[in-house]
Amino acid sequence: MLWYILKLLVLLPLIGLLAWGSLKLAQKMQARIAAATPGSRSVRVIEAVMLSPTQKLAVIEFRGREILVAASRAGLTRLAEAPAREAGQ
Repeated sequence: MLWYILKLLVLLPLIGLLAWGSLKLAQKMQARIAAATPGSRSVRVIEAVMLSPTQKLAVIEFRGREILVAASRAGLTRLAEAPAREAGQ
């Protein structure tokens, strides 16, 4: 019984550290990949708001246009479209 508790005290923090380290590594790699290709994306999410757990309202910029869409489990629905605003506005 003592051997089991000793192994538990050693391995449990080790597993926690491995999980934490893998999450931090994934965050760094995701940031590095996103920074490497800033101009290659043609679609950009400007703002998103959760309306309910299954519905989201989002403004997407695509080819100089801002498109308001509603996203739900059923899919995307375009609600409105307007010319893109300037960066300072």
